[in-house]
Amino acid sequence: MIDSKTSEETGVGNYFISNYPQYSFWKPDLVNHVHDVLNSSCPSDPLPLGIYFHIPFCRKRCHFCYFRVYTDKKASEIKAYIDSGIKEIEKYGSTPYLKGRKPKFIYFGGGTPSYLSVSQLTDLTERMKAVFPWDEAEEVAFECEPGTLTEKKLDAIRKLGVTRLSLGVENFDDHILEINGRAHRSMEIKRAYDYARNIGFPQINIDLIAGMIDETEENWKDCVKQAIALEPECVTIYQMEIPYNTTIYKEMQESGKLTAPVADWPTKRRWVSEAFDMFVEAGYTVTSAYTVVKDPEKVKFVYRDALWGGADMLGTGVASFGHIGGVHVQNEHDIGTYLKRVTDNEFPIYRAYPINDDETIIREFILQLKLGKVDLSYFKNKFDVDLSSKFSSTLNQLRDRNFLTFDETTIEMTRDGLLQVDWLLHEFFLNEHQNARYA
Repeated sequence: MIDSKTSEETGVGNYFISNYPQYSFWKPDLVNHVHDVLNSSCPSDPLPLGIYFHIPFCRKRCHFCYFRVYTDKKASEIKAYIDSGIKEIEKYGSTPYLKGRKPKFIYFGGGTPSYLSVSQLTDLTERMKAVFPWDEAEEVAFECEPGTLTEKKLDAIRKLGVTRLSLGVENFDDHILEINGRAHRSMEIKRAYDYARNIGFPQINIDLIAGMIDETEENWKDCVKQAIALEPECVTIYQMEIPYNTTIYKEMQESGKLTAPVADWPTKRRWVSEAFDMFVEAGYTVTSAYTVVKDPEKVKFVYRDALWGGADMLGTGVASFGHIGGVHVQNEHDIGTYLKRVTDNEFPIYRAYPINDDETIIREFILQLKLGKVDLSYFKNKFDVDLSSKFSSTLNQLRDRNFLTFDETTIEMTRDGLLQVDWLLHEFFLNEHQNARYA
């Protein structure tokens, strides 16, 4: 059993769980399983389909960023990347498993999707729709960096069909933004948000990060108050972590430090808990370990909920992740290799992992635990498994430590458990995956 209290300082590594089994178990020699799925006939009752497209370009690399991003690409190089992305999508669209299917959700992530110009975005999305029409999509989500947005660009983004606009605010204080390597400043946040609100996006999400470099109690509370004042439909709050592929880690390595210059875990958990309380008082509802929403009956995150329910997701673009027909997939993580493979008319897949029945159950269970509540009848009906019996020992231990409660119908995380749920999910992993703490 993990003792989540033993390592209170923020060290190096990312504990955030976004998939199962962990990425370190995905291998290049398993890619043939992806091709087997793609060459198989589409089921008569197919899983919901989503499309993720990775746009790896940014104005600046944040000091805490560990994603595959590039800050030095010219317009011609961006065009070449878009052309390759479309060629990849067209290749997928011709496979027996995917041909003729329409996505339920589309997600543009990065990097900074809003880094692209209006003409580049229009070209990309029109060509995507020609392969996989969006007319049945319930959600089109789009990540933005506030400083890249103008009223004209936001108006174009809305007209392209984007329904969920996610603003990477992180903090409202210019000093905190600067020292953490963010490209935007507070005035750009306000301007972009006002533009987006006036244009009428159905859903605006704001990202915040608790525990950034130089953040204080006063600053954190002020950030939460400013977010509440904007009245977005959704707010996503992350706890700052320092993965290996970050500028902060490299600086720690050079100076021989083991502890990152950010708030410790108990402080970050407390700050998020206090933020949850402030949002609840303002009329919001806590809907996961990271999110509060203004109206849970109307505000849905289709991308997350479909993916955590086992949907197919076609991950396209450099380094992107996907999940097709029960097989995890990741693309080539170097843009040069990605472009070459697409040019050679190959699927640019780097590694894969076919999940078995037991892993599928665990994957959906642990991801749905991050929502704070699990309906056991869902797993009984879908997998014919009684999770309260399957995990009785672990559930009892976590209940004894006041991390969750459960009965014959529901498992529910306590606030303390929810705030450190990513530490606790390992307890449900298969033995062979237990010791791989990081991706």
